[in-house]
Amino acid sequence: MSANKFNSTLPNWLYNLTKLQHLDMHLNAFNGVGLIHKQLGNPCNLQILDLSYNNFHGEIKYLLGDFHSCWNTSLMWLQLSYNKFVGSLPDSLGELKNLQYLDVFNNNLTGSLPNSLATLKHLQHLDLSSNSFSGSIPKSIGNLSSLRMLDLSDNIMNGTIPESFGQLLALVEVRLNSPVDLVSPLDLDPAYNSWSGVFTEAHLINLTRLENIMLTVVSLSSLAFNVSNDWVPPFMLKEIHIENCLLSKFPAWLKSQSELTYVLLRNAGISDTIPEPWFSTQIKQLDLSNNKIKGRLPRTLASQNLSSIDLSSNLFEGPIPLWSTNAKMLYLHDNLFSGPIPKNIGELMPGLIELVISGNLLQGSIPSSLCKMKHLEILSLGSNRLFGELPDCWGQSQTFKALDVANNSISGRIPRSICFLRGLQFLLLSKNYFHGKIPSCLQNCSGLRSLDLGENRFSGKLPPKIGPNLKILHVGSNSITGKIPPEVCIMKCVHILDLSNNNFSGVIPNCVNNLTMLVIGNTCPLSINPFSKFKQQATIMSKGTKLDYRGRTLEYVNSIDLSRNNLIGRIPEEITTIAALGILNLSMNHLSGSIPDTIGNMRWLESLDLSQNQLSGRIPASLSSLTSLSYLNLSYNNLTGKIPSGNQLETLNDPSIYEGNPLLCGFPLPKCPRDSTSTGSTSAEGVRSHKKNHDDNGNKDYDKIWLAISIITGFLVGFWGVCGSLALMKSWRHAFFGYVNQMNEKILLWIELKVARYKRRHEEPNNTRY
Repeated sequence: MSANKFNSTLPNWLYNLTKLQHLDMHLNAFNGVGLIHKQLGNPCNLQILDLSYNNFHGEIKYLLGDFHSCWNTSLMWLQLSYNKFVGSLPDSLGELKNLQYLDVFNNNLTGSLPNSLATLKHLQHLDLSSNSFSGSIPKSIGNLSSLRMLDLSDNIMNGTIPESFGQLLALVEVRLNSPVDLVSPLDLDPAYNSWSGVFTEAHLINLTRLENIMLTVVSLSSLAFNVSNDWVPPFMLKEIHIENCLLSKFPAWLKSQSELTYVLLRNAGISDTIPEPWFSTQIKQLDLSNNKIKGRLPRTLASQNLSSIDLSSNLFEGPIPLWSTNAKMLYLHDNLFSGPIPKNIGELMPGLIELVISGNLLQGSIPSSLCKMKHLEILSLGSNRLFGELPDCWGQSQTFKALDVANNSISGRIPRSICFLRGLQFLLLSKNYFHGKIPSCLQNCSGLRSLDLGENRFSGKLPPKIGPNLKILHVGSNSITGKIPPEVCIMKCVHILDLSNNNFSGVIPNCVNNLTMLVIGNTCPLSINPFSKFKQQATIMSKGTKLDYRGRTLEYVNSIDLSRNNLIGRIPEEITTIAALGILNLSMNHLSGSIPDTIGNMRWLESLDLSQNQLSGRIPASLSSLTSLSYLNLSYNNLTGKIPSGNQLETLNDPSIYEGNPLLCGFPLPKCPRDSTSTGSTSAEGVRSHKKNHDDNGNKDYDKIWLAISIITGFLVGFWGVCGSLALMKSWRHAFFGYVNQMNEKILLWIELKVARYKRRHEEPNNTRY
């Protein structure tokens, strides 16, 4: 009954099949809550039960409970993976004496492992992974003498690994890992398996059949892998995966493992050099990343079967090796490699799909032989010291997805041949010396998701149809002119829009509310291999500081930066409907009008910079409802009135946030003139005085109004009483101005007499001396 579309509970007629031995119902949509055991009828004759890939849920103890009533159960195979069972494994599990295969992968089981597991002498396969089992591995695990495969990965277990683990004489494969290779550090749940202590030769000495070992923990140094350098293991491994376990030195015992095909020793604290020769000639995948391995790489590879080589994030130095290999993945980024990229690299490694050598000290030009790699999908050369121009030889590859040459000294124009890369998703050219216009033919790259041209010397206008499917558009710090094209609003997937530090003019388009991903927080998928080592890096202005984001952290950044341009007009109210926006920077423009009253709708806003504009009016009270706001800059505008208070604004107490607005008042600036000056005196007189002032507030306002009216009326009456009379009466006018002239002559005569007397007094003493 497997692989159908049944979507009900188990049928009742199963109850009558009392002699049923094999029941396979996997890959359906069966469901049920605690009723499965009743519908199975008499399970004592069942040998194989497969209910995997369904929607069964409820306590797992009910399913296993009826086997407890069997005098001698026949069950050998129990497959329950990919369901929604809950609860813990019951002690009655130990009564399934003939059980050989138990798989409960990917359910919601909890609790510690029962000691009764140790009684399953015939158990060969035990998969408890991807649940929420807790506690430590029971010491009685060593009693499972027939066990060949043990998988406890992706749980929340802890403690030391007991030495009785070394008594699993039949063990072929063991997985005790956490999913650190599948997620970014930001997503890693610290509740995953956290083994501790020391893993020694005693854990391995009797495992003569061991072929595959996977041992990872969440944080480095909690578990040390400690065996002597001259130890010769009794087994012959095919795969070894050790991650975040402290090794310190290269495990010399791996030299004896001639059948190794997969080696991963990632973030193991290795600060040694690679011994030569070391690797098995059979090896296909090699990952020694995130260590402190130093020295130069060998000139030749021992294995021609290598398909993936990852030596990233170490201290390797010297030139890029001239390896002739059929490898598909080569990751040498974040090391100390120097010298030029080999000119014939395209001929030496024609089968490469991903070449990531960013973050080194490489110099020279970019060789055109890279274009000969017909299967190349990802080329990352960023953060080196490369110069010259970008080769114009990219042809019409449909598989090429990412080109990263950011943070170098490359000059010239963007080659036109890039426009033929229709499958291109990432074009990262920032922090170079590119110049000229941004080619409009980039719109032919219909799959483009990230375009980063920031910090170059591009000029001209921004092409209107540069990429409707862009998630990141970064053209900041160039010399681009013209208006912001309204076609920017059709970028439904954009979540980082940086047009800052250019010469854009005109108004901010009202259609910004069409940026769907910023409005409702949708995600637009990428087809880049999620296991790829290629990580985009971008510089974002956030909270007044330039911050570098890399890899998956960029997915969580929602930013619009239009700062340092010549934009005019009002801030469109439509921008406040972008609810998912985290960073908004409109500073250093010529924006006018008031801050939109609905700005409080931007509930996820963390950084808001409107400084150095010509904004006027009051600060909206809704600004205080932005509970996520941790950076605010409204300085050097023409804002007036009292600063709103409450909620998050109480924590933003730096006066520089509001400086340059002389008509603003209130916390954290000086109090407004109408604010109460009461100090909260507890005396009766103070209370009465405060009450009287409060009651007389209205009267004082009326007094001020009447005083102003009296002054204005008095001025008008006096002015027209004098000036009106002089204008109407000719004789009065002559008499008045005649009087003024006489007074003027008398004053001048008085001044002249005073000056003459002063001079005589100072001249007489001088004449007497001679």
